[in-house]
Amino acid sequence: MSNQPQVSNTSKKFKKAPFRYDVVGSYLRPQALREAREKFAAGQITQAELTKVEDEEIRKLVDKQKELGLKAVTDGEFRRSYWHLDFFWGFDGIEHVLMDRGYLFHGEETRADSARLTGKIRDNGHPFLAHYRFLKEAAGTDVLAKQTIPAPAQLLAELVRDVNAKEVERVYPDREDLYRDIAAAYRSVILAFYEAGCRNIQLDDCTWGMLCDKSFWSTMAGEGYDPQLLQDLYLRLNNDAIADLPADLIVTTHVCRGNYHSTWATSGGYDPVAETLLGQENVSAYFLEYDTDRAGDFAPLQHVSGDKQVVLGLISSKTGELENKEQIIARIKEAQQYIPAERLCLSPQCGFASTEEGNILTEEEQWKKISLIKEIAEEVWGQEA
Repeated sequence: MSNQPQVSNTSKKFKKAPFRYDVVGSYLRPQALREAREKFAAGQITQAELTKVEDEEIRKLVDKQKELGLKAVTDGEFRRSYWHLDFFWGFDGIEHVLMDRGYLFHGEETRADSARLTGKIRDNGHPFLAHYRFLKEAAGTDVLAKQTIPAPAQLLAELVRDVNAKEVERVYPDREDLYRDIAAAYRSVILAFYEAGCRNIQLDDCTWGMLCDKSFWSTMAGEGYDPQLLQDLYLRLNNDAIADLPADLIVTTHVCRGNYHSTWATSGGYDPVAETLLGQENVSAYFLEYDTDRAGDFAPLQHVSGDKQVVLGLISSKTGELENKEQIIARIKEAQQYIPAERLCLSPQCGFASTEEGNILTEEEQWKKISLIKEIAEEVWGQEA
């Protein structure tokens, strides 16, 4: 028997996501989960034993999010090592590989994992669907279960990274075939999430953050690089993947500038990508990092098209130090010069643990950040929050 009526009735309890106080998605891994993953990696426990610990910790996490009043909850990405790679590995035609070096951040280097083509990209029943079904059951009917996945553009960026590009040339001599397969695989997974009851999907995307950084243009892309052509390609991939979806499925995106162990990868205001990203990507809302002056000013928000919302990431997930409430409220008012208050929301600038290492703060500090966001939102938007 179809569960569609139950899903529809549940979704009516909520205003459309995003909410006035919201989250990007990942949380610090609790010690019990860290220990279980270490034991699994060492062959000391089975997959079933690891899954049991994951289940227990996710239930606790959902309860904590509900306790703090969040209207959209996630599984904290507790079953993942990375915010993006684990999802890529779930497609047919993509394998888990190790590079010569990891991603370079300011002062740190990540582990060297990557995703590389072995054949044509296909969705053949993604493992994240089971993860979502568990989250939805744990969330119950009084909050919205939110699913985070990396954007299609992010997959392309990984597949053409360094030596990975050789396999792209082998498997897809015609790049148009690659672009079509990426969009088709994503669309298939997104519709499968919908069938599982998901009504809130967030596409996490570092590609736009890279394009905001002028040093990326010169050091990563080389001479003769046309950033607008790459913007157009990223836009096409993302929009093709989310075209003609069910009307009650809310798709948002989070633009990230790198978030590893409290370090960052790119900087620069949104100006270079604003017209393309904010004006033409067919999402309902943008989660934008605005926690430091590395993100520039709010002027690019004038390019946000239609009635799309902007979730201001004014609270840092990289440090445990609490922001000054009045300063955050002043910045929200500043943003209102470009977008009316009813189309603004508040969140952390990123997740608290984009990889399982997590950022450098405590769980208690993490929850204080969430509480501060809720407190500020209720003061700014009142009962509407």
